[in-house]
Amino acid sequence: MIQYFRNIDKQTVAIDRPENDVWVNVSPPLKQEEFSELSEELDIPLDFLTDSLDIDERSRFETEDNVKLIVIKTPTENNSFNESDAYYITIPICVILTHKQIVTVNSFENGAIKKFLNTFQNRHPDNRKMMVLKIIEKIIHTYMEYLKEINQRRNILEQKLYAANRNEQLLQLMRIQKSLVYFVTALRSNEMLLMKMERTNFLGLNEEEREFLSDLIVDNSQALEMANIYTNILSSSLDAFASIIANNQNEVLKRLSVITIVLSFPVLVASIYGMNVPIPFQHEAGSFFIPILGSLLVSLLVGWFFLRSKIF
Repeated sequence: MIQYFRNIDKQTVAIDRPENDVWVNVSPPLKQEEFSELSEELDIPLDFLTDSLDIDERSRFETEDNVKLIVIKTPTENNSFNESDAYYITIPICVILTHKQIVTVNSFENGAIKKFLNTFQNRHPDNRKMMVLKIIEKIIHTYMEYLKEINQRRNILEQKLYAANRNEQLLQLMRIQKSLVYFVTALRSNEMLLMKMERTNFLGLNEEEREFLSDLIVDNSQALEMANIYTNILSSSLDAFASIIANNQNEVLKRLSVITIVLSFPVLVASIYGMNVPIPFQHEAGSFFIPILGSLLVSLLVGWFFLRSKIF
């Protein structure tokens, strides 16, 4: 689906065809015929439009026929039905600067682009370089919002694990860990992209715009640091829970071993007196109660010994 937006009197207006100083947004569902038509109409290399279809596309920029392409990784919610997949993944978004328009291509639904659309009435499409920087700003802010949500979800799951050790919470923590791995990798790649853009002045920015780009690099570094911190905390928490579970298991096994030892004495006495051979006190009046009382006495002594030794 191809959408054309124009900013008229502080209002976002959708139009039918591309004009000068408009924003062209390509979003799912995607059709090859639309790519071909848009490539011919706006004089964009076809591979610039299709690069976003590869979910593993790395962050980079390049120029061909005076058309500039920036590929940057953005976060999005994972709509997979597999319960072992990450809650969030990262996908590439292509930002293309043509001679007269700015084009964004998304292979999945993108929260950052939706937020940019909501603030498009405050943008100036004729200043395409600042438009690119504002899109990158929305992407970084989306990373930070998702990271805060991940941290809140992690805290809730840890509290549940403290109350009851269940596999369900551990599996959810593993899904969060996968999400953080995606974020750390993408943010590190985006950081290298932004630093290279600043060093080469790929967009031809003026002094004020270059200062804004420097602020974006700082924000991206902050998001990367947040992702690294949450990853380390989660890894430490999982290791601690693994130790707690192992310790609890050892305690249970130790108690079961003590109970087995205590019960083994009555079983031993009953086994001996159940033999078809002459045994002591078999002709006495209380021959039934003597082995029972004796085995209970021995069991109580052994149990008292374990309690005194703080083994049980």
